[in-house]
Amino acid sequence: MAKMTHVFVYGTLKRGQPNHQVLLDSSHGWAALRGQGRTAEPHPLVIAGQHNIPYLLSLPGRGHCVAGEIYAVDEQMLQFLDEFEGCPDMYQRTLVRIEVLMWEGKRSAPAETPAADSTMQCFVYSTATYSPEWALLPYHDNYDSQGTHGLRYNPRENR
Repeated sequence: MAKMTHVFVYGTLKRGQPNHQVLLDSSHGWAALRGQGRTAEPHPLVIAGQHNIPYLLSLPGRGHCVAGEIYAVDEQMLQFLDEFEGCPDMYQRTLVRIEVLMWEGKRSAPAETPAADSTMQCFVYSTATYSPEWALLPYHDNYDSQGTHGLRYNPRENR
């Protein structure tokens, strides 16, 4: 059995968001939604840059506890996500403590999985390489590319 890693996604990779399909493409490896969660510690989630990209800034303790989804991924998908996220230049993959809010069905929560209302370590793509003014942008607790913020994400294929 392949080694699985947990990844927490909070932006365009979530279900219903513009880049979610990359998690569904088996040519990139394997990924399965395991549950819903949020960062256990506040982080600034901002929408920045000319393409209105969501960024989780590496400033723990500031901002909000950010909502997202927990995925189990194999090594091939993890390597694909590193490349997709421009790691380590644009984003850095780090371990962050995630509060588990809900698991997706009984089959997704094996015995070794933490119970809801507990925490677990997940890889998160956040950034420490950002323009200083991004820390002054509005902080969000949940990202939606069509949200009331009015900052529409510009998909890669349109750049």
